Amino acid sequence: MPTPSAVDRYLEPLLEGDRQACREYVRAQLESAHGDASQVFRTLLWPTMERIDTLYRNDRINAAAEHMATRINRSLADQLQTSLRSLPANGKCVLVTSADGEPEELGAQMTADLFEARGWKVHFLGGGVPNDEVLSLVGRLRPELLLIFGTQPAGIPQVRALVDLIRSVGPNPTMNIMVSGGVFNRADGLWKEVHADLFAKTAKEAIPMAEKAKPREPQIVIPGAPKKRRRRRRPPLLASAQAD
Repeated sequence: MPTPSAVDRYLEPLLEGDRQACREYVRAQLESAHGDASQVFRTLLWPTMERIDTLYRNDRINAAAEHMATRINRSLADQLQTSLRSLPANGKCVLVTSADGEPEELGAQMTADLFEARGWKVHFLGGGVPNDEVLSLVGRLRPELLLIFGTQPAGIPQVRALVDLIRSVGPNPTMNIMVSGGVFNRADGLWKEVHADLFAKTAKEAIPMAEKAKPREPQIVIPGAPKKRRRRRRPPLLASAQAD
């Protein structure tokens, strides 16, 4: 019989809502990682978050178990954040937003924490912020990256509207927009249909990708030039993802 993985062993008390057992297990994992909290984020909390999401979407656990597990996982992520080893500031800024839900905000929060440990200046919005207010922050903060995490199928049109709004108004023309997690992880190429610049499945992929990304080339608008008219249609991936 195969040996249970760290995620399997952690998942059992997590789904039972056993807060104390979960705290003790994460503490033991941190000790075995020689105090490297980022390793615990990447190898335990993050894959557990993804496992909980899969179990819930496949009706393997009910809403009560999903809620308890997600909230315990988030409280432990909060505690681990203070143990992250931080690199010196690199002069770059990221604005992180997410879908309006506890699981999505957890993924966005952990991503924000790991970016901060890498030396980025991080502004974490979470979910539920209107597009015009995100636009205003982009203009005021002028981050190198806007990261949108954990979008649900019903939220895809809003993500595309946000990206198009930012591009049409142009408050920060060289900023890259990255999407990660949620339905973007399940629908190949969907990130292109919402007009994002970058896509990463996890924070482990997102951070090096963001660090290597070149500033976006600003679009040159010629005054008085006629705008190209395009026939509006719903892209196939966009339609299929919304039906997920």
